[in-house]
Amino acid sequence: MIEQKNQQPEIPYLTRTQVLVAMGVTAITLWIVAKLWLGSGNILLFKWYWHEQHLLLGIGLGIIITILSGLAYRFSPPYRQSADYYLKMVLQPLALPDLIWLGLLPGLSEELLFRGVMIPALGGNHLAVIVSSLCFGVLHLSGLQQWPYVIWATIIGVILGYSALLSGNLLLPIVAHIVTNLLSSYFWKIQRFST
Repeated sequence: MIEQKNQQPEIPYLTRTQVLVAMGVTAITLWIVAKLWLGSGNILLFKWYWHEQHLLLGIGLGIIITILSGLAYRFSPPYRQSADYYLKMVLQPLALPDLIWLGLLPGLSEELLFRGVMIPALGGNHLAVIVSSLCFGVLHLSGLQQWPYVIWATIIGVILGYSALLSGNLLLPIVAHIVTNLLSSYFWKIQRFST
């Protein structure tokens, strides 16, 4: 059996400040793209409104996605290697309080663009969910060998896309995305502290 060496990142490791700035710049860029796309035609933003049941469903969905991610991490070595590569690059320099930003910034900006603008712009149907999910997956590509993480992000994009379509409320995938990012990153960091 061939022993695999630890992958060195194709993108150099970042400092805490660089990761936080990158998250902020990415969030602003996605927001600008969403606003420009909305302003370029007859596209309506996927509606979102306060609904207690959708908030609770979003929390539940975020917990379910986190559990599924944990199972994939445990039982799929290619996914685990890919996830560790990506998460080490993003999470390792962050302090625990920074995880709030990791939940909020991508959770809001990515949902705004990929579910809030892209799905309605592409027809608000199954094909729109698939295309937006593929784009969402590619956003998580951090290196040429990171395809398992991209596939997982694409699957999560499909789940989040259908949660928006079935509920009719962008609040549900926003909450699910925020909860997933918060829980997954917290558990990953805690596991690193304990080893």
